[in-house]
Amino acid sequence: MSRSLVAAALLPILAAPLAAETLEADVWADNWFEMRIDGRKVAEDSVPITTERSFKAESFTFDADRPFVIGVIAMDYKANDTGLEYIGTDRQQMGDGGLIVQIRDAEGDVVAVSDEGWQCLTIHTAPLDTACADEDAPLAGSEACGFKVVEEPVGWDHVGFDASGWQPASTYSEAEVRPKEGYDEIDWDARAKLIWGPDLQQSNTVLCRLSVE
Repeated sequence: MSRSLVAAALLPILAAPLAAETLEADVWADNWFEMRIDGRKVAEDSVPITTERSFKAESFTFDADRPFVIGVIAMDYKANDTGLEYIGTDRQQMGDGGLIVQIRDAEGDVVAVSDEGWQCLTIHTAPLDTACADEDAPLAGSEACGFKVVEEPVGWDHVGFDASGWQPASTYSEAEVRPKEGYDEIDWDARAKLIWGPDLQQSNTVLCRLSVE
């Protein structure tokens, strides 16, 4: 067979796409998360964000072709746009968030963990003044209880999105986040860190992304 015929015969083999990997993820969030891979939702917290106390880890598998982008929407519980919890009770307060992620391949090797290498954008910040938590009748949008909302950028969870203006994820210690039920059920890799926006209490909804090569 001529060299040209051999090359032609090999072309379909060389051009064939690689099979997608099956990966396993562990996620713990205070209070809620949704994970996307290249814009495709692969998991969502099984407890609705409307639940005041929802602390549990979620473990799941998904298929992906490298390179891909992990996109996570993470929300802390809030009663309304004041950003407060338990409004009108003696427990009225600002909430606090926290997120930790690890992803392993079929051999158990770590593919990705949450750390300062992720990029995050806070799209709901409240209250803008912490004095809001001490008001007898906090009203969203009024002076101390002002809030800031940013639209979710189109395509932020896809390869090729320009996230150069986003900030590195802020990392926090266990003492700062005080992770509750479910966290201790996972054997977290030592490199996995608790991340969130720049403020655990005022950053209520954050978008975090990581490109995996």
